[in-house]
Amino acid sequence: MSVVLKGRSLLTWLDYSAEEIRYLLDLSKKVKAESKKGKIRQRFTGKTLALLFEKRSTRTRCAFETAFGEEGGHPVCLSGADIHLGEKESIEDTARVLGRMFSAIQFRGFKQETVETLSKYSGVPVYNGLTDLFHPTQALADIMTLEESCGSSKGKLLCFVGDGRNNVARSLMVICSKLGVHFTIVTPPELNPDAAICEQCAPLAAISGAKITVTADTAAVSGADAVYTDVWASMGEEDKKEERTKLLSPYQVNQPLMKKTGRADSIFLHCLPAVKGEEVTPDVIDGPQSRAWDQAENRKHTIKAIMLATLGC
Repeated sequence: MSVVLKGRSLLTWLDYSAEEIRYLLDLSKKVKAESKKGKIRQRFTGKTLALLFEKRSTRTRCAFETAFGEEGGHPVCLSGADIHLGEKESIEDTARVLGRMFSAIQFRGFKQETVETLSKYSGVPVYNGLTDLFHPTQALADIMTLEESCGSSKGKLLCFVGDGRNNVARSLMVICSKLGVHFTIVTPPELNPDAAICEQCAPLAAISGAKITVTADTAAVSGADAVYTDVWASMGEEDKKEERTKLLSPYQVNQPLMKKTGRADSIFLHCLPAVKGEEVTPDVIDGPQSRAWDQAENRKHTIKAIMLATLGC
């Protein structure tokens, strides 16, 4: 069966089949190979992209802008200071207007409901660049990076060490469950992922053969192909920094923790930005096992692939 994604939004990987995700991963690798050869094909010529930001961004903004712009498209960045995003004008009305002017919309902000509303009312593909619940474009780049280092991701073990309820951990749980990647969250019980996402992923993992584990024991990284972490306090949760630091200090990814994998070839992953000396030590993120910078680059290639597929280019 051929995969056709034209017109689709990407709000969460729960909406995509394993075959569709696999298609996007393969396209991402093709796009990256083209980039390395200097091939620019201008596939977005005549198309426009609205980039809506409630939250600051480095990788997401740069990935969308450069991926769209170098292919001949015109990206327009809009912050809350530029448009009436939910203030004075409803999200529904903003979606209706933007959908008549743009080929697609990217949203990075606080509420998953906002990106879902944009998708419902705009009539064009909408991409979730990060919300409180999910960060799907990051997760696709993560799996691509894992595969570049370890070959096929199916059957590999990816361990997330840190805040188990954050949007990155949730997105990784979903995509791993779909693709048959064994996924372990190592986190204090207070930060366990919510029951709803675990219940959604359980039947998906049963189909793919993925083993999903949540534990407080750092020994669970034994045998891991990749160890992943994120900042202890996400954007919007700065007031909880002291509490999170106390909870997560025992879960810092450092050399002793990396040695618990029992493997010299285990890689380290981080979605960035990193607070070196907190969730990860400098010698790990800047060391030979780190693939954090490959992940950052792969944000661009995977995002370009998502847009190519959903815009039918």
